[in-house]
Amino acid sequence: MFKNVSRRQFVQASAVALAGLSLAACSGDEGGSSEGGSGTIKVGILGPHTGDVANYGIACRNGAQLYFDQLNEAGGINGKQVEYLVEDEQGEPTQAVTSYNLLVEQGVVGIVGDVTTGPTTAVAQQSVNDNMPCVTPSATAAEIVTYGNNTFRACVTDPEQGRIMAAFANEQGYKNIGTLYLKGDDYNEGVNNAFVEEAKALGINITTEQSYSAGDVDFNSQLTTIIATNPDAILAPNYYEDDGLIVTQARQQGYTGVFLGVDGWSGVADYASAEDLQNCYYCCAFSSANDEGLAAQFTADYEAAYGETPTNFCALGYDAAMVLAGGITAAEEAGLEAGTDEYLQAVIDGIAGGSVEGVTGTIAYEGSGDPVKSSLILTFTEDGAEEVFETIDATA
Repeated sequence: MFKNVSRRQFVQASAVALAGLSLAACSGDEGGSSEGGSGTIKVGILGPHTGDVANYGIACRNGAQLYFDQLNEAGGINGKQVEYLVEDEQGEPTQAVTSYNLLVEQGVVGIVGDVTTGPTTAVAQQSVNDNMPCVTPSATAAEIVTYGNNTFRACVTDPEQGRIMAAFANEQGYKNIGTLYLKGDDYNEGVNNAFVEEAKALGINITTEQSYSAGDVDFNSQLTTIIATNPDAILAPNYYEDDGLIVTQARQQGYTGVFLGVDGWSGVADYASAEDLQNCYYCCAFSSANDEGLAAQFTADYEAAYGETPTNFCALGYDAAMVLAGGITAAEEAGLEAGTDEYLQAVIDGIAGGSVEGVTGTIAYEGSGDPVKSSLILTFTEDGAEEVFETIDATA
């Protein structure tokens, strides 16, 4: 088992002046910083940095780069600097495999990525052939970690999020719930289906399940149907752009009740008013509103480095890099030669058998690439700011 490589350890070892760090790679896809040569360890950062889902890829990339920059400031791994090579797959599965192959050809010993479900699935299927350690910050589809033992994730799965919110609904006494989700999407449907299954098992009545198509912006028909069932709450397990419109249109129809969501809601405050976001709750790994411990320090560090407040995806990118670094530490401590089959397997074994104290909670793995970790239930203050309502323990 590798020794826990936590943020606290290397920050204590080195006073990191983040505002002065050289973060040239943050504004483009050049690799990070250390001189090349035998004194470096090459890792990949793979995700969509242009295209329709670039906001998620850039956030994960920035978080990962911040971790590796801090790690290098504190001395690196086994006295070696981490050189990160960044590839933009533009949100396309075929390009993701091409970008993955480019990273492998350049000699990386592990990859942070991919980010979204389709490209991550393609990379997982390809990387098992090379036994390449991959840690996705944010791809939540359940099957991603089933292709081999080399792929891990820093986030919880779609089914787990659905179960968490069903348990929360039951805890809050919501007995009649309608749902509204994007059909044909693995993320939205996966969460919805898991929620409905768990809710029914808990004795909750699902009053109606409504869906919509990609590109829709008018949800009034579905909302009219749901509201007519007099629900205690409405589940909207979608991304924030759609959920902001859904909440706003529901309030315009006079619905003042509860909305439930999952991590796709992160950022919804930019798409709905503070008044409309009252009585809304969603589960997520991280919030900048969390003013405790490593989460608070990460928020301060990220703002100093990038000049903006981090999102959930930024924090997951940071933690995914930490998980990968933990595995690399195990391989380095074993004295293995980088790039060999034995080295790659040692990285995988190190991740599988270790744990890290991340900014989204302590992350460990128990027999699969899915993490055992806690989650937050977030809500909103009267002025629309996020606040932590409850922490769901990993063993709950």
